[in-house]
Amino acid sequence: MNSRDLPIEIFADGADISKMIKYNEEGIAKGFTTNPFFLNEAGITDYERFAKDLLKAIPDKSLSFEVLSDDLDSMEREARKISKWSDTIYVKIPIVNTKGESTSPLIKKLSMEGLKLNVTVIFTVQQAKIAAESLSPDVESIISIFAGRIGATGVDPMPIIKQAAEIVKSIPLPKTKLLWAATREVYNIFQAIESGCSIITVGYSLLDSLTTIGKPLEQSSIEMVKMFYDATRKGGFRL
Repeated sequence: MNSRDLPIEIFADGADISKMIKYNEEGIAKGFTTNPFFLNEAGITDYERFAKDLLKAIPDKSLSFEVLSDDLDSMEREARKISKWSDTIYVKIPIVNTKGESTSPLIKKLSMEGLKLNVTVIFTVQQAKIAAESLSPDVESIISIFAGRIGATGVDPMPIIKQAAEIVKSIPLPKTKLLWAATREVYNIFQAIESGCSIITVGYSLLDSLTTIGKPLEQSSIEMVKMFYDATRKGGFRL
């Protein structure tokens, strides 16, 4: 199966504009997300300049840019500024701040005013419920559940996402999509589909591995044996 034929939107996750352009031109990515961690990792110092350069290069795809502050008033100011850059933008707002305070009042205020939001860093069903209840049914929105990070704690993220999907349906929120975030392996794409997500964010290294989708397992077995054999010869190992 070709990755472009999957019944889920793949969003490239990172802050390398050259790679974003590449995945856009190849038709692999249907949208793009970033966050302060990726910006810092990429050595970006001018956030607004980066965003506008990306918008110039990719003007017609969904782009998610995150607020930078920790207090709600500053988040609101930044969200309004970011949203004005383009109508393709979803403003990323974490479900809580560093003090554990809910951002629900801000999410509700901005969503009801028509701002497209990507409510992010969601780990629990309760957080997903709060996000869903704060969003307008008339405005396009994204609820990002950090499935990979949930899995890293030893908890299966799929039941959480399935419950979140039911909440979104029951409210209902016809313009809200669930997003599987913090993807760890290609198989997560199929788990995301099964659990009811419409979008999955995939890092650049994994995006480059999507060609393995549908590869016969017998072929993969032979390729691994060859890899080990080549390593043996290169290392000159003997018994």
